[in-house]
Amino acid sequence: MAIVIDRRFRGPNESGNGGYSSGLFALAHGGDVVEVTLRLPPPLETELSLDGERIVDGDAVVADVRTAALGVSAPDAVALGDAIAAAAPDLDSPFPQCFVCGHARGDDGLHIHAGPVPGLGVFAAPWTPSDDTVGPEFVWAALDCPGAYATGVPGRGVVVLGRLAARIDRVPEVGEECVVVARHNGSDGRKHGAVTALFTASGELLGLARALWIEPRA
Repeated sequence: MAIVIDRRFRGPNESGNGGYSSGLFALAHGGDVVEVTLRLPPPLETELSLDGERIVDGDAVVADVRTAALGVSAPDAVALGDAIAAAAPDLDSPFPQCFVCGHARGDDGLHIHAGPVPGLGVFAAPWTPSDDTVGPEFVWAALDCPGAYATGVPGRGVVVLGRLAARIDRVPEVGEECVVVARHNGSDGRKHGAVTALFTASGELLGLARALWIEPRA
């Protein structure tokens, strides 16, 4: 079956949001914990296919997909009120139309604007799924962009998603209030790690991910 990323789910204007795209690729592959390594910006409105452990666009490898161990623990849950207070759109983002975190998106975006939670060393934001954003791929999307902010991107500059591994414990229902929490997970040169988790307002863990973010060369 062809995998097609609709333009609605863009991150940069001409490619798919990394988390949403990775979620589609993980669903195509199957497995409890799936790791997706992006090799190319996921193209929009293009028929991609799963070839073994690769997502391909003709002869081009868009991503590697494999089962993996997460090897990380979840950050502590953050109270919904604290996440609401912390959230702030990034008006300087180079991706203002991003499906997940774009401040300039209309109602068709998730508007997950993770900000620092005072005293906790994490970033957090609220999210409530609507009737057209329920599914594992949207949990993957929610677990994406907050990790970039946890790496310190506001003070560093652009980072792009290189790898995302995730486990989805439960998909939240329409109207279910959730909180995304992200923490930095170490840096090595231009590579920056993050751990993200999605919780219900009552603290139930819904999904957990680890990410590798890359600073593009100047």
